[in-house]
Amino acid sequence: MPGPYPFGETVTLVRTGTSPGRDPRGQPIPGPVTEIPLHGCVVAPRQASPQVGGAEQQGRDTVIVGWTIYAPAGSDVRTTDRARIRGELCEITGEAGDWGRSPFTGTAGPVQFAADRVTG
Repeated sequence: MPGPYPFGETVTLVRTGTSPGRDPRGQPIPGPVTEIPLHGCVVAPRQASPQVGGAEQQGRDTVIVGWTIYAPAGSDVRTTDRARIRGELCEITGEAGDWGRSPFTGTAGPVQFAADRVTG
């Protein structure tokens, strides 16, 4: 079933535009911020792999480090974007993957991307 998914969540992309110039110290001035809602996304928690033989593996602790998002087909997700997921601002990790079209049905698949929590 192609997205948007009827019981999915809204994920908001936070995109900073091109810098309009530089300040007196030569540093780039941040460009305008645009918020782009992606309706009907599947949001799945992503866990960190514990170190082999470490205390976390021995104790079987799971650490959620971010999310895997399945956005509707055609979503424009860039590595420079941030994503607001469940009220939390996250960094986009790596390139978004477009699943393309199903060879069986011809329907467009989702755009998948990873988002890590911003800390510190």
